[in-house]
Amino acid sequence: MLKLFLMKYFKFYCVLILAISCSTHSNAQSAKISSQSKGLITKKPKLVIGLVVDQMRWDYLYRFEGQFGANGFKKLMNDGFNCENTIINYISSNTAAGHAAIFTGSVPAINGIIGNNWYDRIGNKNVYCSEDTTVKSVGSNTSAGLMSPRNLWTNTITDELRLSNNFTSKVIGIALKDRGAIFPAGHTANAAYWFDDSNGKWITSNYYMDSLPSWVNGFNNKMLPSVMMSNDWNTMFPSKNYSQSSRDQAAYEESLPGEKTTTFPHKLSEIKKQAFVTFRHTPFGNTFSFDFAKSAIINEQLGKGATTDFLTLSLSSTDYIGHDFGPNSVEIQDTYIRLDRDIAEFLNYLDKTIGRNNYLIFLTADHGASHVPDFLNEHKMEAGKVNMKLLSAELNAAVEKIYGIKKSILKIQNYQVYLNYAELDKQSKNIDSISTAILQLLKEKSFVQDAIDIAKMYQSVIPEPIKQLITNGYSAKRSGDIQIVFKQNYFEGEKPTGTNHGTWNPYDTHVPLLWYGWGIKKGVSYRQINLTDIAPTLAALLHIQMPNGCVGKVIEEMLD
Repeated sequence: MLKLFLMKYFKFYCVLILAISCSTHSNAQSAKISSQSKGLITKKPKLVIGLVVDQMRWDYLYRFEGQFGANGFKKLMNDGFNCENTIINYISSNTAAGHAAIFTGSVPAINGIIGNNWYDRIGNKNVYCSEDTTVKSVGSNTSAGLMSPRNLWTNTITDELRLSNNFTSKVIGIALKDRGAIFPAGHTANAAYWFDDSNGKWITSNYYMDSLPSWVNGFNNKMLPSVMMSNDWNTMFPSKNYSQSSRDQAAYEESLPGEKTTTFPHKLSEIKKQAFVTFRHTPFGNTFSFDFAKSAIINEQLGKGATTDFLTLSLSSTDYIGHDFGPNSVEIQDTYIRLDRDIAEFLNYLDKTIGRNNYLIFLTADHGASHVPDFLNEHKMEAGKVNMKLLSAELNAAVEKIYGIKKSILKIQNYQVYLNYAELDKQSKNIDSISTAILQLLKEKSFVQDAIDIAKMYQSVIPEPIKQLITNGYSAKRSGDIQIVFKQNYFEGEKPTGTNHGTWNPYDTHVPLLWYGWGIKKGVSYRQINLTDIAPTLAALLHIQMPNGCVGKVIEEMLD
């Protein structure tokens, strides 16, 4: 036994020495190597970039692959690590919850961001996820700057990076949407910038700073949105090259704000009223965001200090365009062709300014989207939209007719029913009996697969995966009382045109996850990886603590 032990120890010792020797001669590939070795200082990337493509379905990587160049999406896929089966592990799948989950490694039940909006029972009001009336707008005279991360209960991987080195790392968040900039950047960020429709400029709040840096003012003074809107949006290639899309003119598509048609070319130059609102709905919003990110890198000297810096960049325009036209539109295909080129240019910029082996980038999405219902109907697939306001009114009328109670439902939001506790208590009505009645009414609807009393969920006979998703998305302080599970291809929507997201189904929850650069080996994984696994993997790579609400697991197979 002793001889066997000594042989095993000797082999382990030799392997360890060999690993240390190899690491000495590798430029920046020491993410997984021997922090146990006495005196060895683990190298880290100079800059981490978290790139979130708002509403990017996983299948876009392959549907549009034939028109991608070699240095954008394909470079990330072929030269980096591709997590093919990355899933959002909670309900509901929306922008705020997605960005929070990616960077906290936690689910809405823990981080508190259950949706873009939720109902506050104590304040008896609707709450927007990043609203903060205690702050002031910086760079704008509007309320667009009254935002901060204070509604986020947990910290982020970006916060942990700052904590790990006494706040010497720089962290900056950028997105057209405030929530896409704020939640990734975290509580301790040096800055978060978002877009103001009123003036076409990047703004922030005094949560971060009292005035915009001179370089931001200089960038804003170029008025690039106006310049970009002076050119019309036409397809990059002849129409025959868009075989992955359905016809350009479809009645179920939503026109751009300020336009009356849904076909190419989109006459952006003719849109004068609220032109900056329309700008969000064009692929040039992505280019504009990349341009600002490059300016932030150079002016803030990101990646030039002694510690790792972190830039978060969320591309919002893909979401606006996706909602308007749907996944099978020419507009979406053209948007991703253009985005591929933007990514290629950005990677080339990083190679030149930071150095090819000095940065780590990951690309993912906060959620996907369903096909437009009428498009599916055309192809003999059942689908539809449900107006939650009308559904709420209908249920209230039915309960009033049966029990004589007015407004038993406050609202339906995030696919959850909020019961009116105050009114039920006022009329001395039993909440359980009212809840049971509403459940039955919902289950009779043709578009409802199931309805669950969340407090009694584990007494319900529902598939275990869905049960876990509901649990992960439920916050006792912010969520409703009844969870509605729609049939496949049904979702919330008030307009007859366009599409939406928010359900548990793969079209909403199967998202891309690509890793590239420092510490990442080439490869692919087909096992299920959750959106919450990104933050702990970054923590392992950077040798820092995981965020304080993290429930994800490290993606071990991709670490070099």
